[in-house]
Amino acid sequence: MRSGPQAGTASVVFVSIAAALGGFLFGYDTAVINGTTGALEVQWGINSVETGVVVSSALLGCAVGAWFAGSLANKLGRPRVMMIAAVVFFITSLGSALATGPVDLTIWRVCGGLAIGAASVIAPAYIAEIAPAHLRGRLGSLQQFAIVLGIFGALLVNYAIQNAAGGASGEVPWGGTAWRWMFAAASIPAFIYFMCSLQIPESPRYLVAKQQLEKAKAILRKYVGGDVDTKITEIQASLHSDKPPRISDVRGPRFGLLPIVWVGIFLSMFQQFVGINVIFYYSTSLWQSVGFSENDAFLTSVINSVVNIAGTILAIYLVDRVGRKKLLMWGSLIMFFALGTMAVIFATADVDANNNPILGDAQGVVALIAANVFVFGFAFTWGPVVWVLLGEMFSNRIRASALGVAAAAQWISNWLITVTFPELAQTGLFLAYGLYAAFALISFFFVAKMIKETKGVELEDMEALEAGGIKAAD
Repeated sequence: MRSGPQAGTASVVFVSIAAALGGFLFGYDTAVINGTTGALEVQWGINSVETGVVVSSALLGCAVGAWFAGSLANKLGRPRVMMIAAVVFFITSLGSALATGPVDLTIWRVCGGLAIGAASVIAPAYIAEIAPAHLRGRLGSLQQFAIVLGIFGALLVNYAIQNAAGGASGEVPWGGTAWRWMFAAASIPAFIYFMCSLQIPESPRYLVAKQQLEKAKAILRKYVGGDVDTKITEIQASLHSDKPPRISDVRGPRFGLLPIVWVGIFLSMFQQFVGINVIFYYSTSLWQSVGFSENDAFLTSVINSVVNIAGTILAIYLVDRVGRKKLLMWGSLIMFFALGTMAVIFATADVDANNNPILGDAQGVVALIAANVFVFGFAFTWGPVVWVLLGEMFSNRIRASALGVAAAAQWISNWLITVTFPELAQTGLFLAYGLYAAFALISFFFVAKMIKETKGVELEDMEALEAGGIKAAD
């Protein structure tokens, strides 16, 4: 069954935006730490390893939150998990702002990570389950768009606060240390996310799994349209069982998991192994280390974020036109050349007594251009497209659980990259960016071999696509 192209478009866009606000929290938390790292090192006297632990601590919580989010969503429903995530993030934002040392800050950030991890799973699953096939790519891309807006929002707020205080370690005119206000400001989007999650309906596929067929029909009628009775029958058939979905449904013959779950895991890993979050976690301190002033380094980070937003807007335009696979392959090549350029620049730069590279005027310009090309290449391809694929590539029965496993792998990969970067950077930035360039190149061949195009394919047909029974829409 195909949904009518005009069915419930405005309504489904609204609920998709509301669900995607979880991505805003994800992005905000990703970037808010960026402006605080230097101040934390000064105030608490922590070294690069300890800084890496504090910065990356939230990611371990994210992995745990993502792992259990699928099971919670299958039991409680999608919107309820969003509400829980919003409340937890609100509390932990304020807790981080009031931290008295690196240990309790780490604890607060781990707890906040639980909420972020859960939100990162629920949004793409929910959007995929409520969106018509012809809009699914664009609406699924809203998750990444919200993420980059969250990154931009955090960097902009950080820039304004540190500018008012004369630095992240300074006192703001209204009282308190600047970096504490950076953390506290994250409670505002958490509150907005909670209020929005109260307004959205339950996923029709969740309702069918719970045998609440009349409610499912009403939601399908409003948001998808077409032959609702036939759609209900297709969803029931795709669930394969009268038993509720469980995390054990992802088990299979390939090292304990279904092959399609491994594809999702490797997609998630490659998305992080190209080092994108190094830009958003460490860019301020990175540009300072190569000679930028603190104010210019903050401004450069904001520019990176604007480029990220522009690339994501392009992805929303292209994903349902060009398709998922082509965009990923283009992105891999663009990132490889941009990262390779950065590696060469840092490898050939002079260094100071602390082994920090000293970039000449021309080198600095080329490095900035390459960094922004890398961000743009990621933003219109691997950033949004991976979330689109993770939301749609799994069958109805395993979607929430499989997405949870893949997202957990993504957060663990993010943690590995984040916690190792400070030491890699001390050894040589050329080593870090050379490694990320290698992963970008490997990801090209992975996509070419393992990814099937899902553009225009109904969710109920995903198993047939994986088995080679159908092809994606042109």
